[in-house]
Amino acid sequence: MLGLFEPPPPGMRYQCQRCTACCRWPGDVHVSATEITAIAALLGLSEEEFIQRHTRLNATRTGLSLLEDPETGHCSFLDGNDCRIQKAKPTQCVGFPNTWNFPGWRKICHATTVPDHQPST
Repeated sequence: MLGLFEPPPPGMRYQCQRCTACCRWPGDVHVSATEITAIAALLGLSEEEFIQRHTRLNATRTGLSLLEDPETGHCSFLDGNDCRIQKAKPTQCVGFPNTWNFPGWRKICHATTVPDHQPST
């Protein structure tokens, strides 16, 4: 059976190269209440205002996800090759591709494999 998650090799981890390919991939980016609070504060918005402007009900109707850009499907916080919410980005974003990924991710992502004792970026 083909697994949906490709973990790093033993003793290694994937190091993000900030290629932003994951930000351009379609799908839900789930946000927790804690993440909503942090992102809203970073943007200088109330939590309610952030929720109204920047989230939607996720596909499984179990919580909120960030809105995508309606024209491109990319994350609405992607600005060129920069993340406007880098300092408060959701755990889902921080974890890619080490804690989750999907079949075919290596074809689009530029993450490199490094020993896992090096600090993450």
